[in-house]
Amino acid sequence: MHTHSKQAPALQTLKGPSIHLAQFSDAAAPFNSLPAVAEWAAGLGFKALQVPAWDERFFDVELAATSQDYCDEITGMLASHGLVISELTTHIFGQLLAVHPAYDAMFDTFAPVQVRGNAQARTEWARRNLLLAAQASRRLGLTEMGTFSGSFAWPYLFPFPQRPEGLIETAFDELARRWLPVLDACDEQGVNLCFEIHPSEDLHDGVTFEMFHERVGGHARCGILFDPSHFVLQQLNYLDYLDIYKDHIRMFHVKDAEFNPTGRQGIYGGYQSWVNRAGRFRSLGDGQVDFKAIFSKLAHHGYQGWAALEWECCLKDQQTGAREGAAFIKQHIIPVTDKIFDDFAGAAIDQRQINTLLGIA
Repeated sequence: MHTHSKQAPALQTLKGPSIHLAQFSDAAAPFNSLPAVAEWAAGLGFKALQVPAWDERFFDVELAATSQDYCDEITGMLASHGLVISELTTHIFGQLLAVHPAYDAMFDTFAPVQVRGNAQARTEWARRNLLLAAQASRRLGLTEMGTFSGSFAWPYLFPFPQRPEGLIETAFDELARRWLPVLDACDEQGVNLCFEIHPSEDLHDGVTFEMFHERVGGHARCGILFDPSHFVLQQLNYLDYLDIYKDHIRMFHVKDAEFNPTGRQGIYGGYQSWVNRAGRFRSLGDGQVDFKAIFSKLAHHGYQGWAALEWECCLKDQQTGAREGAAFIKQHIIPVTDKIFDDFAGAAIDQRQINTLLGIA
């Protein structure tokens, strides 16, 4: 897998903060409409909203795919609050594009009533909505879109009982077959599809991303949504990951986590609730993620995208988490320099001096 740029990218000041609205959607104001939540988010200091395309409280994906007027109205309304849309997310659609039968009943609740109990119809509903979201992204002037890969192989994560030869390969072949037309459609719309590398998905670490990336022919639109919290919980080196996959990372969820194994439980969590697991999601600054190093690496690698708060915490109130998260991201964004820090000590020099310094005649 080619992961090295031909030349070092220019340093980049990250855009942000944005906020993923999925975890805030609610029947109660201000979380029940896009204008109300926009006013709330702007008041906390956010510069952008990451909008879940499946949430009808905030967004009509079918209308956005077909109506430029609707998209322009949204853009104008957000601009009145000093906001833009950073990206659309399609996690529910992606999840339902590939569902193992063991999860059929639970994932059916994510789908509209008319396709429940019919896996083929549910898959088609998911595929259609992914294509609509790509079209909507183009109308909104967006170039990245987040999603989940879905999964066929996840129930077989642990290699006991012994997996039949070819089981995992067949699962990834089918996953690629389902996603390739979506990736092609995204390419037609000028949109990069960014898979959130996440437990429960077949794309849950670097190796599995590579397995998929190879099967879609190294598709130019196949990207990564980087969320370090999921790597803390599986004890993967997320700083090394940033170096390896820097050319593929196009979205960034700023989410914290902690991992505190005991003599009773570790990575698997003992079937406990979130608050009682060794690995827990936390509000920004309350966990163990080294965000100073992450923001430094992303600036160094020339990451072009947004830093978007994804609030998920088993302890802290969500509005407190959002308020603190906006300030946290602002504090961590590095305004990159266009100067070399020791320029003051430099002096004009010519080739003759260089040759003299090197002892070259």
